[in-house]
Amino acid sequence: MPERLAETLVDLWTPLIILWITLPTCVYMAPMNQAYALTTGSPLELSRQSEELRILNRSKRGWVWNQMFVLEEFSGPEPILVGRLHTDLDPGSKKIKYILSGDGAGTIFQINDITGDIHAIKRLDREEKAEYTLTAQAVDWETNKPLEPPSEFIIKVQDINDNAPEFLNGPYHATVPEMSILGTSVTNVTATDADDPVYGNSAKLVYSILEGQPYFSIEPETAIIKTALPNMDREAKEEYLVVIQAKDMGGHSGGLSGTTTLTVTLTDVNDNPPKFAQSLYHFSVPEDVVLGTAIGRVKANDQDIGENAQSSYDIIDGDGTALFEITSDAQAQDGVIRLRKPLDFETKKSYTLKVEAANIHIDPRFSGRGPFKDTATVKIVVEDADEPPVFSSPTYLLEVHENAALNSVIGQVTARDPDSTSSPIRFSIDRHTDLERQFNINADDGKITLATPLDRELSVWHNITIIATEIRNHSQISRVPVAIKVLDVNDNAPEFAAEYEAFLCENGKPGQVIQTVSAMDKDDPKNGHYFLYSLLPEMVNNPNFTIKKNEDNSLSILAKHNGFNRQKQELYLLPIVISDSGNPPLSSTSTLTIRVCGCSNDGVVQSCNVEAYVLPIGLSMGALIAILACIILLLVIVVLFVTLRRHKNEPLIIKDDEDVRENIIRYDDEGGGEEDTEAFDIATLQNPDGINGFLPRWGMPTQRWEERNAIQTGCV
Repeated sequence: MPERLAETLVDLWTPLIILWITLPTCVYMAPMNQAYALTTGSPLELSRQSEELRILNRSKRGWVWNQMFVLEEFSGPEPILVGRLHTDLDPGSKKIKYILSGDGAGTIFQINDITGDIHAIKRLDREEKAEYTLTAQAVDWETNKPLEPPSEFIIKVQDINDNAPEFLNGPYHATVPEMSILGTSVTNVTATDADDPVYGNSAKLVYSILEGQPYFSIEPETAIIKTALPNMDREAKEEYLVVIQAKDMGGHSGGLSGTTTLTVTLTDVNDNPPKFAQSLYHFSVPEDVVLGTAIGRVKANDQDIGENAQSSYDIIDGDGTALFEITSDAQAQDGVIRLRKPLDFETKKSYTLKVEAANIHIDPRFSGRGPFKDTATVKIVVEDADEPPVFSSPTYLLEVHENAALNSVIGQVTARDPDSTSSPIRFSIDRHTDLERQFNINADDGKITLATPLDRELSVWHNITIIATEIRNHSQISRVPVAIKVLDVNDNAPEFAAEYEAFLCENGKPGQVIQTVSAMDKDDPKNGHYFLYSLLPEMVNNPNFTIKKNEDNSLSILAKHNGFNRQKQELYLLPIVISDSGNPPLSSTSTLTIRVCGCSNDGVVQSCNVEAYVLPIGLSMGALIAILACIILLLVIVVLFVTLRRHKNEPLIIKDDEDVRENIIRYDDEGGGEEDTEAFDIATLQNPDGINGFLPRWGMPTQRWEERNAIQTGCV
């Protein structure tokens, strides 16, 4: 550093010294030449020229320069001379004093008030302040009066190469995809130099790589870093450290330099296929494993990372493709083999599968490297397990007639032990499904028998559960549902569907339909119900009524003649025989009640009672109801009137014999018996009202008065 600074100072000071020597000579020569020129004329001309010169000097500023230079970072035993001020008004008689003001006047710069020499008394740094603006003025030494207006000039601090380049944003980090081509741009860096970029080469930077070849290169002027090798593989090396240098003075010898580091990370691309860790996998599974259970895992490793390493797994071949499935675990990046259908050791003891792992995200740039997939073989061995009994059918449907005899066999269920040991089976009924114990089962052969009579009309279906248990291992149990349907037999005779009551008008016509009835049967024949209607044999020639079968399986009752009179006969009973079409057929007799009623001309029933004829002719039922309502209303009014009259005649003052008042006096003292006459005042007990100022009314009976006193004293 000292050697470079000395060389720089020599280079800069050589022209400055020459300039410093030459300029004062010119400054001093100007007035001398002028004076010399003035002295070459005649005395008159000299006087005239002197006057002109005096006038000229008064009106024209006589400073020699208005800009000075000083080298930064210069230090020596004495202040450094920056420059000298001089005015044409100075005859050299030391009557003029120079005054300096402005930036750094008196603290950084000092002026010799006689000679005008300006010195820098402190070490200057251009990077802190590049120039100073000062003002100089010539004044009279004695009076300090300005001899001319002040003059402004600038002192510029001249730069030297005293600042090294700096990377303000370092250290740097950048990424570039692996397998990139040669010259792929990675990033760019920037260094700054505090020296003057205008003067010299102090701030002219050149970049270079000190460490990081041959993988990366840098543009000397733009500092753009690029890849210097093609196809760098992340799987071989993921991170690189690059040391970058920035040197000033255009990179020449003697320049200052600064360094920074750049960490370059190669990002992953899908350039590697998945690969199974082994070509053959072995798994074993019990035959009674639950569906969906994970049997085993296979994993294909991929040197890539992230989504580039994601693979999907599939079963592409084998004799167990229908029984097993494989799913991809995105978290663990492996394939999980699960059971889809039940296994049976006795049927097949092993399976072979061929599984494939393939990358999900394929980069077409690297498709030429081959298929991004791999295959492996999986062998699965089925282990024998003690399985529960297996019924010959998953459900059973049995039928039984409702008139079946007790202990008759309804049906049979069968089950077997699928294990090679073939344990005997014992059957039973789950009594929670047969609370009434209507059925039994043979524990050995599974035959179901009837325990209680059945009635289809009460319950058509019976659902029970049969349990099969291994005799050698009671924990091995199976269940099967059994539905028992009760079949119908003709055990119910038909009857009227409702309680019918027919009304016959006295003015009815022969052949008129009095009533239409229908029948019902609790049985349920396969071909539906078909009923036969007839009259009792002794009433076949009934003179009053006849019957007629309708197509809808109903029956109509018709009148044979007119002129029915309820005065003669009010009620008729007509027995009707109803038969079904069962085998054997069943029948029952239902009686229809027919009432003779009075009807209007249009056949509307008005009255069916005999007493109705004592009323005047033409008085309708509505009129009778209105008359009855009026009578009831009048009775209610009369009762209310009588009640109000009785309340009005009662006296408001209570009679004397009803005026009973109770005054009870309570004492907490315990008496001493008949001999104790001092514990209370007998007079008070005899007449307490006298003490309280109570006087009986005149005329009150004596006996009632005594009773009242006894009540008040509490003796009664």
